[in-house]
Amino acid sequence: MAIINPDFFRYFFCNFEAFFFIQTINVVMNDYQQPHLSKVLFFNDQEISWKLGACLLCFRMILYYSTYGHVLRLAEEIQKGAASVEGVEVKLWQVPETLPSEVLEKMQAPPKGEAPIITPSELAEADGLLFGFPTRFGMMCAQFKAFMDATGSLWRTQSLAGKPAGIFYSTASQGGGQETTPLTAITQLVHHGMLFVPIGYSFGAGMFEMENIKGGSPYGAGTLAGDGSRQPSELELQQAFHQGKYFAGIAKKLKGN
Repeated sequence: MAIINPDFFRYFFCNFEAFFFIQTINVVMNDYQQPHLSKVLFFNDQEISWKLGACLLCFRMILYYSTYGHVLRLAEEIQKGAASVEGVEVKLWQVPETLPSEVLEKMQAPPKGEAPIITPSELAEADGLLFGFPTRFGMMCAQFKAFMDATGSLWRTQSLAGKPAGIFYSTASQGGGQETTPLTAITQLVHHGMLFVPIGYSFGAGMFEMENIKGGSPYGAGTLAGDGSRQPSELELQQAFHQGKYFAGIAKKLKGN
């Protein structure tokens, strides 16, 4: 019998190839009760089972719509925060644009980010979802609502039920929907049976900033765009990073890791 170098496992341990390979070996050891094989492979049955659990990835998707880049900037920071949690894989997606290119040109909208365009069916692949969008009269923008309206097949099968979900957003002013935008968006999650994960006041002292204008609320990270020239502040970006990290931790716990 060939002896497998234990360094093989240490190097490839968190790759999916190694995951299935080790799982197969674990089944072989249980079926044939060969304790000497465990020693050759460096791990015993319990060690293999424990390490497999530690390597299972929690796959999260961050979906956003952004016209002038404010929500995109928050999404990028949220992605960094989520990726800082061990065992969490994060992917950034954007929902389809509904405005014609001629209209976007007249609005002087910059080119879209490089994130791929998502389709509704792909949502079911995620262990957790974060939705980001600007506000329109205190509610999510039409582009994101159009995308959610296209998730009817997922609703019929309740494919998203039980998945954790969070919200982040951008408004023009403090009274422009910093709380009503996420509050009204929760209905989309409820009908899908998703579990809304707010940040509450877990961001700490940053939630009580009074010296400088700041977006965000207990519902999630946010920013104030003003006339469009204001970009997310350092504090708002810190809150976005916190939301990503906090949400990833919750999603990981729900997955059982």
